[in-house]
Parts: sequence; C-alpha cells; structure tokens
Amino acid sequence: MAGEPFRILRLGSVPYDEALALQTALLERRQRGEIPDTILLLEHPHVITLGRRGDASNVVADKAALEAMGIEVRRVGRGGDVTYHGPGQLVGYWIVSLSRWKNDVGKFVRTIEESIIRTLAEFGMEGRRVPKFTGVWCPVAGAPEPEKIASIGVGIKRWVAHHGFALNVTTDLRYFDAIIPCALHDKRMTSMARLLARDLPIATVEDALAGVLPGLLGGPLLKDERIRPEAAREF
Repeated sequence: MAGEPFRILRLGSVPYDEALALQTALLERRQRGEIPDTILLLEHPHVITLGRRGDASNVVADKAALEAMGIEVRRVGRGGDVTYHGPGQLVGYWIVSLSRWKNDVGKFVRTIEESIIRTLAEFGMEGRRVPKFTGVWCPVAGAPEPEKIASIGVGIKRWVAHHGFALNVTTDLRYFDAIIPCALHDKRMTSMARLLARDLPIATVEDALAGVLPGLLGGPLLKDERIRPEAAREF
C-alpha cells in the first residue's frame, strides 16, 4: 500500500467533542473505502483526555481547580494514559488504513513519531525516541534527560486507525500541572517555543509537517486544505 494517496485537512480550533464526532464519521467512511487516508490538523480548547485504560488518579487537580482553569475531562477510546490539549498545541488525527503498514500497529506508531521528528528537524531541533516510552522527546540544555514534546495515542477499529499525536508548539506548559502526563511521574513536558525561545505560528508547523509526510508515507498528497469542521464530515 506504500504509494497510496492521502490528504490533509486543516480545521483550526475545534472543541474536543466536535472533533471526536468528526473522527468517528470519517473513520466509518474510511472503513467503507469512501475516502482516502486522511490526517486532520487542528487545535483544541482546554481539555484533558484519558485513554481507554488510563488511570483517573493521574488527573491530580480537583474538580474546582479544573473548572477554574476552564478544563474539561473526557474518557476516550485511544491507547495511552492522560494528556492535556489546549491552544498552541498542534493535534494530528490520523484516520488511515493500517494496510499501508501491513497491519503492524508498532510500525504505524513509529511513523507518527518519525513525522514529528522530521518536522522538528525543519526548525533545527533534535527530536528523539526514548526506549520503552511512546512519543517524541527533546534534549534540554542543563537537564539530565530529554523532555517530552509530543504525545501519541491511537485507536484501531477494523484495521483503520484514529486519534494520533499532540505536539506542543506554544502550549502553556503550566496546564500540564493538572495531570501526571502519560502517567510518567518523573518526566517533564516541553514545547517548541520553550526550546527555541521564540513563538511559532501553528500554521508554520503544519506546513513543515505537510512537507515531510509525502516522503515518509511514500504516496502523493491529494489535498492540503483549510476547511470548516462541519464541512469536513462529507468532504
């Protein structure tokens, strides 16, 4: 299946529940073969998500604190534990057939990681994998170990994937204090803005990701369009 076409739809800021409903609709259409592999790029308002086997105790802020911060909590059907989504974070949802990876979930996850590593390299940043941990990490000057810049959690239904990654671009990292990110008690989160000491528009990072994906997936990019979320369901 290498060489099969795919498309990118850029949605802007989308509430989590709306994005989840869109994923579900596109997942069903991809299972029926009505649409090509599709990668959604977007941001979310403040929300904490727990994977299907995530431990709710890893949300350490109480209900009053979460309400004061404007953070909602959702239990979702992806792998992984708990993470935070919010403004300044680039979220990529991959609604793709795993036949491209011969139904090897591990290879698929490594591809998502590689897409982020190559994107970071476009900005002169070193992204790396850390053994035994999913996601992408960056070395930090003066720190004893790398810090996590991107989290990954996927769901698989009838060999079509959904969910994907969350890359901290200009994310306010203080919101991660409400959780134990990915249930890793002794690890720190970081962002592109923190490591580069400058802000980056989300669109600039989207462009870099779009540039590396054709070579990584081995197929042509059919479309790369900005589209309203409500229109994407039937697009």
